[in-house]
Amino acid sequence: MSTIMLDDADRRILRHLQADPAATSAELADRASLNAATCWRRLERLREAGVIRGTRAVIDWRAFGWEVEVSLRLTLDKTQPRAFDDFLAAARQVPEVLEIQTFLGQVDVRLGLIARDMAHYKEIYRDRILTLPHITDVEALMHIARLKHDETLPI
Repeated sequence: MSTIMLDDADRRILRHLQADPAATSAELADRASLNAATCWRRLERLREAGVIRGTRAVIDWRAFGWEVEVSLRLTLDKTQPRAFDDFLAAARQVPEVLEIQTFLGQVDVRLGLIARDMAHYKEIYRDRILTLPHITDVEALMHIARLKHDETLPI
């Protein structure tokens, strides 16, 4: 991503785009108080600079019968030179793992995963998670409620 200077018009476009990613450039132009051609050019510049990385459909996995969400905090055997690389490569192959984060500190990796129910979670945990390489410790945190989830940038 290249460095780009954002002015008030860019910020207005981005605020409206975040609020309604399906809006057309003409709709964004109207909402951002710009003409359509100017808005389109600015959108293209923001995309080319990597400020706008894409748009996506966010699907509620619960609509498909997935009911359990778990965060696993893992510590890896850091005496093994390839511990992170081997672990991450294997963890990426577990389809129920939706998110992988790495950290500096006592916890090395957090996996966010989903399961249809507790029996399915137990199967995933025993057969797919505990068989991942270089794990020395695992702590499971069962999600009860998501109180805030907002990817909107305060611009």
